[in-house]
Amino acid sequence: MSSGNRVQELLDELHAMITEAWGIPLGAEKCVIERNKALDLLDDIRAQFPQELAEAKRLVEARTEFIGNAKREAEAVRKAAEDRARQLVDEQEVLRIAQTRSAEMLSSAERSSAELRRAANEYIDDALRHTEDVLASALTEMRESRAKFRDASQ
Repeated sequence: MSSGNRVQELLDELHAMITEAWGIPLGAEKCVIERNKALDLLDDIRAQFPQELAEAKRLVEARTEFIGNAKREAEAVRKAAEDRARQLVDEQEVLRIAQTRSAEMLSSAERSSAELRRAANEYIDDALRHTEDVLASALTEMRESRAKFRDASQ
């Protein structure tokens, strides 16, 4: 189970605890909950955040590695095209054809590299946006819960 799912489960449990809590007579929005149980849930949620951040960092590192591999592949294709072109220097027509093909291969490799980079960036951006949304939601719910706890204890 991912830590994002675990955070969501903990938040659901905290929400249920507050929803099902006994109301205080004449206390409109105030209720009674088990303080230690609620604090334990909040501690569990806090403990999950480093895992979420580690996953985000892992995704960024994977993106960097992906882009690096694409660059190395493009460089290898470029080098192979240049090597092939040098072998064909003896004949003028063959040289012209080799240069044309080398340029096409390099252009194709650059387009492929750009497409791989774009796809990797989109994937990482989506994953980071999701992680950011989960963290923002959890933080908002935690702040709301703390505010309710403070109100309930006053």
